[in-house]
Amino acid sequence: MTETAVTFCRICEPLCGMIATVEDGRLTALRPDREHPLSSGFACPKGIAFTEVVNDPDRVTTPLRRGPDGFEEVSWEEAMADIAGRLTRVLRAHGSGAVGWYMGNPAAFSYSHLVGVIAFIKGIGRHSHYFTASTQDTSSRLLASQFLYGSPLSVPIPDLNRTDLLVVMGANPLVSHGSFLTAPRIRDRLREINARGRVVVIDPRRTETAAAHEWLGIVPDTDAFLLLSLLQVLFAEDLARPGARVRDLGWLRAQAAPFTPEATAESTGIAPEQVRELARALAGTPRAAVYGRFGTCVGRHGTLTNYLIDAVNLVAGNLDTPGGSVFSTLGIPGQRWAMMVMGAFLRRTYRRKRGRIGGFGPVIGAEPAALMAKEITTPGPRRIRALFVSAGNPVLSVPNGDELEAATEQLDLMVALDFYRTETAAHCDYLLPVTTMYERDDFALTFQQFQATPFRQATEAVVRPPGQARTEWEIIDDLMRRMTRRTPLFAVLGLARSVAHRLGRRFHPRPLADLIIRLSAGGRAGLTFDRLTGAHPHGVVVAPDVPTGVLDQVLAYGDRRVHLRRPEIAAELTALAGDTGTEGFPLRLIGMREPRSENSWMHNAPLLRRGPDRPHRALMHAADAAEREIADGATVRVRSATGAIELPVELTGDIVRGAVAIPHGYGHRGTGGWQLANRVGGVNVNLLMSSEPGDIEALAGMSRLTGIPISVHPVRETVPPTRQARPCAE
Repeated sequence: MTETAVTFCRICEPLCGMIATVEDGRLTALRPDREHPLSSGFACPKGIAFTEVVNDPDRVTTPLRRGPDGFEEVSWEEAMADIAGRLTRVLRAHGSGAVGWYMGNPAAFSYSHLVGVIAFIKGIGRHSHYFTASTQDTSSRLLASQFLYGSPLSVPIPDLNRTDLLVVMGANPLVSHGSFLTAPRIRDRLREINARGRVVVIDPRRTETAAAHEWLGIVPDTDAFLLLSLLQVLFAEDLARPGARVRDLGWLRAQAAPFTPEATAESTGIAPEQVRELARALAGTPRAAVYGRFGTCVGRHGTLTNYLIDAVNLVAGNLDTPGGSVFSTLGIPGQRWAMMVMGAFLRRTYRRKRGRIGGFGPVIGAEPAALMAKEITTPGPRRIRALFVSAGNPVLSVPNGDELEAATEQLDLMVALDFYRTETAAHCDYLLPVTTMYERDDFALTFQQFQATPFRQATEAVVRPPGQARTEWEIIDDLMRRMTRRTPLFAVLGLARSVAHRLGRRFHPRPLADLIIRLSAGGRAGLTFDRLTGAHPHGVVVAPDVPTGVLDQVLAYGDRRVHLRRPEIAAELTALAGDTGTEGFPLRLIGMREPRSENSWMHNAPLLRRGPDRPHRALMHAADAAEREIADGATVRVRSATGAIELPVELTGDIVRGAVAIPHGYGHRGTGGWQLANRVGGVNVNLLMSSEPGDIEALAGMSRLTGIPISVHPVRETVPPTRQARPCAE
């Protein structure tokens, strides 16, 4: 029997609508949903290829236990009983500080996974360790919001539907499809902005997005200098229009005063007249916004940079205004009071709960993942002895993955929840098989407040899980059930579970998602989880545009003001002024996302590997290569103060001098169980990144993944060139 089901993709943030074809209970095809109100028949190659992930012969579908001769199949009862028993012994001997959980990026796309992990790690005890991919990706953005607005949940996005000038910094949305920004068909939205105004892309590389619009090349990791010079011009030329809800504007003006466009030109590589023109355009265009993403988050001063992006939007009069930088709230009654309570709790936690290594405060509860290995190997209280990893592959995604790989051998217990035997899972005592996104119900809870067009969609599971795969929630709930007597929270959850069972109901977070839908904009008009999946499977647009004039609702400070003066920001400004070059490492490394790659976890889909073989390679400016006698296609050794890798080089003119771009997510060395990914190979660029506390971002504990000082030298072996070098366009 063949049938179709309406659903949506959860690989990346656009959440594009999909139509699944199911034959005899098996997912056989995915195609874009033409009736989806926003994606309107668009889906990227990764979304279409996900059928191959669901049906991958390398997929793990039964619990596995690692033994002396490799992994062997075991029953769920045997696995969970042993895990619960060993975890209980760790807790009795060492306390809750001996337990850690690392949650990877895909977990943010599953409300039940997210709720389950938080319940478990909080239930274990207040000294437990919680790591997420956010410290590789988003924590500095969240902390900047905490400093400015009092809550990390108050994150502004560009009003794509109405803006006439969009400045994009450190983002490549034509490939990433948007981040901290849920906007399907973003290519079309940028074209529409260009038709009525301008899109300016500030990036060290002429990315796919920059090539389609205006490109302003910048020296890697100098965005803070540029933003400070924009502020200096806005203040000096009396262009500032910050509005009333702001404190300490004079302090910000004094901090920006030394950073004139002439003073920052040498650092950024951007001419003073270009800086002044851009500042005047931001102030003079009634609907304008600056948007920063990954590249602005993972530098040496990521929190400062994101703070300054919002400061420029604020000072230019573009914060919380139509076409500017806006807050896409859920519209839940009483959200301001809830925001104040949550903000106060998270600010207090950040101040008081400092990590034992480096002294970093948690951002939304998460500790720096870059320090995970040291938390395992460093003796003393709260040393990690049991580690759970769900939907993540930190051996390939955190700085200095070799250090983490070695550290895992010191653990008493390590458990992975995944559907692949990844390079990380290869070191686990147990690998527990989980569902893919098409084998569970879902509501994209995390991304509701980043929608450029307010929208609601939910989905039921499309197919049943293969083999013995379970959702992460089911696994975590089972483990919590076995640990009920350990902590008060587990006891409360156990009571709630018993009540649900007596009422004949499943103990699950779905009622929480349903409640949020009911309380949010659209819900008060009758939307529920069941009505979305039943009557409105393609989703519902709940408002044509993001509401503005809501700053009062998202400010979590008691005085209802944006707080500009922060001692932490002042310290970062002092450190910024003192930044100097690193002798022996004249070049700077930047990241690069590829259209057919998703971090480290989709390299096993054959559809994404079709076409001419394109090896993992570095991009380098042809003039920089000529100075070093490096030919196109040559194998080069890229070295940092931390490590060295070797890979082919591709020469181009579409990158600023002194910058080298290398895609991340590679480095499959055969330890994982995915056969195609192992043949893809490549090298792990994160081996060039440092995991020392002094080398990660000082405020949010972000891994430093861009602007890394490096050197590049040729090695003897060469490979055929991937293509001819392209001259830089005039």
